[in-house]
Formats: sequence, C-alpha cells, structure tokens
Amino acid sequence: MSSGLLIACVLGYFLVLIIIGFITSKKSDNESFFIGNRNSNWALVAYGMIGASLSGVTFLSVPGAVGDGAFSYLQMVFGYILGYIVIAKILLPLYYKMNLTTIYTYLEKRYGFWAYKTGSVYFLISRIIGAAFRLFLVAMVLDRFILSQYGISFEVTVAITILLIWIYSFKGGIKTIVYTDTLQTTFMLVSAIAVVFFIASELEWSTVETVTEVSKSQFSDVFVWDWGPGNNFFKNFFSGMLITIVMTGLDQDMMQKNLSCKNIKDAQKNIYWMSGALVIVNVLFLGLGAMLYMYAIQKGIGVTNFANADLMKEGCQLSLTDPDGITACFKKDQLFPFLSVTYFPAWIAVFFILGLMAAAYSSADSALTALTTSFCIDLLPTKNEDIQPKTRYMVHIGFSLVLLVVIILFKRINNDSVVTELFKVAGYTYGPLLGMFFFGILSKLKPKDKFIPIICIVAPILTFLIDLGLSNQGFKLGFLVLLLNGLLTFGFLYLSSILNKDLENA
Repeated sequence: MSSGLLIACVLGYFLVLIIIGFITSKKSDNESFFIGNRNSNWALVAYGMIGASLSGVTFLSVPGAVGDGAFSYLQMVFGYILGYIVIAKILLPLYYKMNLTTIYTYLEKRYGFWAYKTGSVYFLISRIIGAAFRLFLVAMVLDRFILSQYGISFEVTVAITILLIWIYSFKGGIKTIVYTDTLQTTFMLVSAIAVVFFIASELEWSTVETVTEVSKSQFSDVFVWDWGPGNNFFKNFFSGMLITIVMTGLDQDMMQKNLSCKNIKDAQKNIYWMSGALVIVNVLFLGLGAMLYMYAIQKGIGVTNFANADLMKEGCQLSLTDPDGITACFKKDQLFPFLSVTYFPAWIAVFFILGLMAAAYSSADSALTALTTSFCIDLLPTKNEDIQPKTRYMVHIGFSLVLLVVIILFKRINNDSVVTELFKVAGYTYGPLLGMFFFGILSKLKPKDKFIPIICIVAPILTFLIDLGLSNQGFKLGFLVLLLNGLLTFGFLYLSSILNKDLENA
C-alpha cells in the first residue's frame, strides 16, 4: 500500500468525523454533551453501539481466536442476550425512573457519599485502562504493519489520533457520538464483509459454498462441555451474561448512549435490537476468522505453533511467511492485519485500515466522553447545571492526556503479559459495582456507607487470591471472577448491614 493512499484514507476518514462533529455540536450545552438532550433516535443508538461494543480488540481478536478456540466464543455471545434482558428489564427502568445523568448517582441515593465516589472512581480506573489498552493494541498493529515503514513514530501516531478524537467530540459529546458511532459501525461491518467476499472469490466459493465450507471445517465447533478449560459452555455463557451486565449495564460509557434516548421504551428497544444484531455480527467475524485460517492454509502461508510452550511464552502463536519467503512469529490476533496488508490487494488493505480505525475509535471517543461526564458530575463539587463549558473542555483535555500517557506507558513496558495483566486488573473493578448495584436493588438493608470503600478493595483482592489458588489446582474460573467478586462484595455489604443494624438497636 502506498503511503499517499494510506494518509489520504486516514485524513479523509477523520475529516468526515470532524464534519459530523461540527454539524451535531451546534447550539450544544451540558445537556447535549451529557445525555444528547434525551432526544437520540433509538435505532441510531442501537446500530452505533454495535461498533462501540465490539471495539478494536474484538475486530482483531475474535477472528484470530478461531485458530484454537473455533466458534466457542459464541457461547459467550449467547450469554450476552440474557445479560441484555436483565439490563432492559431491571437496570434501565431504574435509571429512567430516577432521571439519572450518570448511573453512579444511584449509589449516592441508595447508600451515601462514599459509595457514590467509590463507584465513580472504579469506573474511571476501569475505563481509562480499558480504553487505553484497546487503543494501544490497535496502534501497535498500525505501527508494526504500516506506519513504522514511513518513519512515523508510535508516540506521534497515538498523539495525533487522540487529538483528532478530541476535536470532533469535545463540544457535542454524546450527541455527536451517536452519529459518529453509526458511521464507524458501518465502516467496520463493510470492512469485514469485503474481506469475506474477497477470500470467497480467491478460493472460488459461491455464497452457499462459503457457508458450507466454513460449517464443515475444523474451526466451526461451538460447544465445549469439559469443565476444566476456561471456555467451558457454562463458564462462557454465564460470563457473557455478567460481562454484559457490568460492562454495559453498570458502565457509564455504554449507558450514557441509552440514557440519551427519548424514553424508557425507546431505550429498551435499542437494547433488544442491538443484542440480536450483535449475535449476527459476531457470527460474521467468527466466519471471517475461519476463512482467514483456511485461506492461509491453502496458500501455505501460516503454520500454527500451539504445541510449543516456549514459543507461546514468546508470543509466537503463528509462523507466517511473507511473499519474499521470510518467516516471522505473530500472535493470533495479527493474522487479520498480516494477510490484509501483505497478501491482499490494496483496496482490501484500505478497507481493513478503515474498519480497524472505526472499531477502535468508536469505543475510544465514547469512552472519552463518558470519562468527562462522570468526572464532571460525580467528582466535581459543582452541580450539573452550574458546570461551565470551559471546565468541561479542560476535563476533556485532561482525560485525553491521561489516555495518551497510559498508552505510551504500555509501550514503554514492552511486555505483553504485564500489559494484559493490567487490563485484567481493570476488569476486577467491575465486580464491586456488580455487588453494590444488585445489593441495592435486591435488598432494603443499609450498610455503613464509610465501610463501603474498604469492602470494595477487600473483595477484589480476595477474588484474586481465590482465583490464583483454583488455577494452581487446574481449575480456571475465566471470566467468572466477576461473579465471585460481585458475590463477595454482596456478602460483605450484607454483613455490614447486619452489624450496622445491631449497632443501631444496641
């Protein structure tokens, strides 16, 4: 791919986003930035949330994971549906009834000041690390396969990217994000579909033959019933449900879009339609993954190295050979970019780059908006209606710089396992949110507010120790650490409530 074509595509892409940001931010105020004046079209929100839910990590990792996990990821996707039903039936009615702008205000009304601040801080930590991690992975792919050969440094790439995101989102906020997410979801889906049709054409398959070949391949197995592995059906299904509840229903980033809908019925329609669409989209990406491996095998490009433990530790999961006959080690999630940039024609490479940027930045821009919203409303002493635009702009700039610093820090660490562990640590902060929200919803007990920050620190630590002990015994909890974390938080809140009640009666 020529540098001129790449730069033109990237600049053109961001130019469109900036134009959308300019148009949608006219006459914007705090109400527009925070909740889109509660006037968002539910269909646009549902469609745009597909891209935000998948992110750049999914764009790369779901196709790559087909190599050794086949279609087992679908087990988790089925769990998503149950999670979205819980959100639509339990959480959204609660948020709309209380007329919330940030969902953590519920914690203040239910428990008190310290619970409110704890929930807000945990969200900020989770979203900063999560958004930085996703952008970092995408930036590493762009740096390795494309930008480094043009002398553009990793740091400059990330800085320019975050600056451009800030430019189109700083004024309109969630009102702008609803529209830019719609565009970015379209780019992401068109990119995947284009690659599917190209590979089918290269392998001389019709549409029916493509479905048949993929379904009868070694990559199409869905269900895993063995209790030991982390991708067991029951572990994956209930993990998918819990991940959806906490990373959508208890996450300001995702809920901010839902709260921008006109009313509760529109917000629920958004959730139901999005959940169905996500199943179809994930099947598309899994099918794409199978086709990438089948293409590589038939062309003699890739050989898997899963049996070699030493290579796995080094991050070598695939050995891929370029057209010059040079073989190098790659991770599974680099198969898609490797083939797109190295073997596929330039127009497919363009689609891949646009799809990758769309998947990455649709989650990054909404995360930046949600971080700004939560900090302004949940942590600043100023009331919502008294927050000045200048203050909001400065907070938005501040979080842009924080993301930049964290991404560069990940690059400086230069250790994939450490960075991945940091991402897992961020996931631990959702467990206390799960426990706090559902204890508040399912019971009328009142724990001591000042003890809640301590509970929310102790529960994740105990969860980590229990998970570590079980792993040493050969049993992996996988994403079920969320459930354990939430249950421990729930249990400690119950004990605190009983002690508080006894003290009041003494």
